[in-house]
Amino acid sequence: MEGLITKTSKLVVLAAGAALALTFAVGCSSGAVDPAQRAVNAANKADQAASRAEAAATKAQQSAAQAQAAASRVEQAASDAKAAADRAEAIAAKTMAGGHHAGGGHHRHHHRAAAEGGPEGATGATGATGETGATGATGAPGAPAPATP
Repeated sequence: MEGLITKTSKLVVLAAGAALALTFAVGCSSGAVDPAQRAVNAANKADQAASRAEAAATKAQQSAAQAQAAASRVEQAASDAKAAADRAEAIAAKTMAGGHHAGGGHHRHHHRAAAEGGPEGATGATGATGETGATGATGAPGAPAPATP
């Protein structure tokens, strides 16, 4: 596109120069605009049109570059969104698969130990066994638990 505009501009300038040379060679007529002057005017108009076309071509190239950059940003945002969705899906899958059973085993273990060992074999916080009513803080026997009415 630029090569065509450049060639056209050169031809227009050449034509304008030839028309100007004809004007000087023929001389100025006092009344109407002669054909040489009309040719110069036409060459000037063509040169202006070529300049406007070249400016439009430059502006179109800039717009295309901006559109390409915007498309690249949209593509990157879509890629980021997909990665975030994949991470969220993986987290949801882990939560749904193993989240419910994570803390339950430890709790059941104490109940099972208390049921198997009975009141005498149960351990306190220190791991020592105590009688029924043990405080659990030291594992030493304490006062019996108060009766509930």
